[in-house]
Formats: sequence, C-alpha cells, structure tokens
Amino acid sequence: MSGGAAGFTLIEVLVALTVVAVTLSAIGSLVAVTIRGARSVGGHLALVESTRGIMTGLPNRDDLTLGNFSGEAGGHRWRVDVLPFYADFVDPDKSIWIPQTVVVRVQSPAGPVLQLNTVRLRRKRAQ
Repeated sequence: MSGGAAGFTLIEVLVALTVVAVTLSAIGSLVAVTIRGARSVGGHLALVESTRGIMTGLPNRDDLTLGNFSGEAGGHRWRVDVLPFYADFVDPDKSIWIPQTVVVRVQSPAGPVLQLNTVRLRRKRAQ
C-alpha cells in the first residue's frame, strides 16, 4: 500500500446504503401492492363462486314466479328479484314463452357487491 488508505470512504458507504434502502423500499412497495391485488382477486373469485351457486340453486324455470327472495350463503348475503321482462320487440301473445328478468345481487362480507342480470323464459301454462 503506497500513499493512501485502502477501502471505502464514509461518503461512498453512505451512498451505497442509500441506494440499497431505496431499492428495498421500492421492492417492499411492489410486494404490498401485489398482496393487495391477490387478496382482491381472491375476494372477487369467492363472490363469483357464491353467485354461481345461487344461480344454480334457482328454481326450475316453470317454478320461478315473480317476486323476490333472499338469504345468506357462506357469509355472502344475496337477493334474487324476478320481474317481468319489458321490451318493444317481444309480443307475448305470439309466443309460448314468457320472458322474465332475473336479477341476482350478492354482497360479500367485506362489502363488494356483484349483480348479475339475466333473462329466463318460462313456458305459458296451457289454457
């Protein structure tokens, strides 16, 4: 060793530690966002699966009457509304089918709501 001390200066060490700290905080922030996103997706999947289960458990099209009913499944509150379907292009006198609007609304325990609107056809009763 000639004329100088070997190693890092204090300034170089502080700069290196600052770079490491900034990098670690960016990685930590990215991990936190990823975890929140994964939880959100998991909650949405649970909500979709509950809605599918409720739709599967609906009465047969011939037994589905106008009105509403509600309940709870797996901590998810749900409500089904069966309403007449109104449209200009539907003439109920010329068809053997009666269209009904079915609205399924499911709320997860965490608060998000999923609403599914669909139309079911019910056969007219023989007169």
